[in-house]
Amino acid sequence: MTLTLVHLYPREMNIYGDTGNVLVLRRRLGWRGIDAQVVPVAVGDALPHDVDILLGGGGQDAAQGDIGADFASRGAQLRAMADDGVVMLAICGTYQMLGHEFVTQEGRSIPGVGVLDVVTRGQSERLIGNNFVDTPAAGRLVGYENHSGLTELGSGATPLGTTQTGRGNNGRDRTEGAVRGNVIGTYLHGPVLAKSPRFADDLIRRALARRGESTDLEPLDDTLAERAAVVAAGRPR
Repeated sequence: MTLTLVHLYPREMNIYGDTGNVLVLRRRLGWRGIDAQVVPVAVGDALPHDVDILLGGGGQDAAQGDIGADFASRGAQLRAMADDGVVMLAICGTYQMLGHEFVTQEGRSIPGVGVLDVVTRGQSERLIGNNFVDTPAAGRLVGYENHSGLTELGSGATPLGTTQTGRGNNGRDRTEGAVRGNVIGTYLHGPVLAKSPRFADDLIRRALARRGESTDLEPLDDTLAERAAVVAAGRPR
């Protein structure tokens, strides 16, 4: 069996090590005897028709501008993939672009693709530093956030988890990330999956379940990753 992992915009959207999420999934699949085909998709490239997991990272504002029109042109296909249950992990900038819109500090509206029921507004305030998020499905996630876009969730999305005041989606309501079906957005860089092995396996199980395959995964020794998570979560912001 081979799972197809699509990596959106690996050159432009790879701030704070987000490409590591692709590497973590590929390695955890390989350790269990499951092949992973990684398909990088750059501006102008076609999205494969058969996708199991789609991953996108964050980038500088200029990088997001470089891919903005191309990302918007994929809206119909991304919405169809989400409706079909394709697993998506969207970090920071990609998370924002999966929403309805991003409103800049100056009030300019940049349309998103509407996969997630979220709206993001640019602010002068930045949320920066190590962060951890407690989730009902995958336990504690540990990563690093750095964003000035503050995100509000609509009724069609549920928070990925809860965090401490002053962090997360908007620094106010203690929510972090958004989930709709198998689509997950979060502000956690790091890469988040390197220090959140249960989360990585949750994504794999979602992809296997969508294929009708067994979701029983051979246990792995995650001692080192779990220790790294404890250290990172305890570091000052």
